[in-house]
Amino acid sequence: MSALARLGLAGTKAAVTESSQSQQQTGEAFGFKWAQRDSYESPAFQSAIKQWLIDRYCGGDVSVIGRWLAGGRKLIVDAGCGAGNAALLLFGDQLAHHDYLGVDISSAVDVARERFAAAGVPGDFLRADLTAMPIPDESVDIAFSEGVLHHTNNTFAALTALTKKVKPGGRVMFYVYAKKAAIREFTDDHVRHSLSNLTDEQAWEALLPLTRLGAALGQLGVEIDVPEDIPYLGIRKGKQDLQRFFYWNVMKLYYRPEFSEAECNHVNFDWFRPLNCHRHTVEEVRGWCDQLQLAIEHLDVQESGITVVSRKHE
Repeated sequence: MSALARLGLAGTKAAVTESSQSQQQTGEAFGFKWAQRDSYESPAFQSAIKQWLIDRYCGGDVSVIGRWLAGGRKLIVDAGCGAGNAALLLFGDQLAHHDYLGVDISSAVDVARERFAAAGVPGDFLRADLTAMPIPDESVDIAFSEGVLHHTNNTFAALTALTKKVKPGGRVMFYVYAKKAAIREFTDDHVRHSLSNLTDEQAWEALLPLTRLGAALGQLGVEIDVPEDIPYLGIRKGKQDLQRFFYWNVMKLYYRPEFSEAECNHVNFDWFRPLNCHRHTVEEVRGWCDQLQLAIEHLDVQESGITVVSRKHE
């Protein structure tokens, strides 16, 4: 039985509700991004993202995935699936033994459908706003939302809507952006606003000089030693690569030497283009989980963001 049939939604094609201007723009931006398949499908890119997912959600131990999926055929909803990349990389071949439903507000669901078919992995897909999914409450075993809740109008409201769909005892797994250093927060919003009147194609091109600056800094291989913490700017003392110092404290200039320019630009576009892009603190995230009666099983906190594996109170 497919995921949609299991939910009584067989034949449902789309359920996109009227959204805010910023939410509409954000959906269009991600539809454009995931259509640029040459910017994220190389072995180097896929390998790096897979390891990052495993580190954050599993603490590096992939055996926990089997424990999440134990006890019969699970219904997995990927809320904000994009091109299905994160689910394919994290759950992999195990998806063949469970019912997967990818939901996204953007046209990326069509890319996800193609990629799942090419990988030989079964899955259903539905174009819908994750805050208004036509899914019965308390029907889902695992709700997975990798880097999406912060791209809605309200992160907590989105998490609340998602949690309602999960069975008591089911899991809610998500990643949200963390607040950054003061100058970086300012710069991020300044760049995002500067791109807001451009088309997605123009914004992609406009970010290339920024991406190339990141590469130029990274290729220097220079290390600096920050002598003291500067707490009011969020700057930490210690030795840091110059590119990474800029990256965390001044401006997101993504660079990895094994990635192509298009792949680095993909990451920068992902950050700067969507108008809805909220950042949060660990205290906020813990508070949300408490309010929604989500028991945190695993919490990973990095400078980039906060990853949670939680279980809904029975």
